Amino acid sequence: MKLGVIGVGHLAVSMLDGVLRAGHAPETILLSPRGRGLDLAQTRGFALAKDNAQIVADCDLVLLAVRPDEAAGVVRGLEWRAGQTLLSACAGVPLAALDAGPADVMRIMPITASKLGASPTLAYPDLAAARPLLDAIGTTIALQTEDQFEAATLSAVMYGLAQALIRTGAEWTARQGMDPSDARQLVARSFTAAGRMIAEENAPMDDILASLCTPGGLTRAGLDHLEAEGVPEAWEGACDAILARLRG
Repeated sequence: MKLGVIGVGHLAVSMLDGVLRAGHAPETILLSPRGRGLDLAQTRGFALAKDNAQIVADCDLVLLAVRPDEAAGVVRGLEWRAGQTLLSACAGVPLAALDAGPADVMRIMPITASKLGASPTLAYPDLAAARPLLDAIGTTIALQTEDQFEAATLSAVMYGLAQALIRTGAEWTARQGMDPSDARQLVARSFTAAGRMIAEENAPMDDILASLCTPGGLTRAGLDHLEAEGVPEAWEGACDAILARLRG
């Protein structure tokens, strides 16, 4: 199945890096001239389409990664056919806005860790034709309804917030005298380890955390401080604000 990409920006490039990392040949992937398409064709060996119409004519699987406010217009102006699958990575754009005629339409929300093959990618509905691409860039998390998908897209925001926390922790650790490169690795890998514990252990999350929070211990003291400063509420408030923006 030939992949075409409409809108070759930062997210699409991360996904393409992951696809190449998984062993797919660049010449089998057709890019639109929009964004970095021409540059990647010249430097990485991807095929380059003359326009979006050629991508829809030549490809069975099409990734749409344009600006959300442009998505509906781009899709509406193309000649889709039965047997095609359109994957929209356009945040906040509902399926109802994507008029691809007889083609199947799927919403996805990958993150830039796609380039490492480490994206937990949201998907709705779960279409088998898309799985080879999504499996190449990480783990697929299929949702049951579009409302679930919309709320779960906040994971992409949390991904950025977590990076900000890692930066803060790494910079603080470096100020205590550690080499900045070592501090960055230490804090980043500590966050990675925390995520793996939550993802891979079967115990309830409260129990996993409680095992670290002995009364009078350092972790408990740190959590008490964060709770007193209203950090959990602020985190949830940020998520509420972004979700309202997506639904507004």
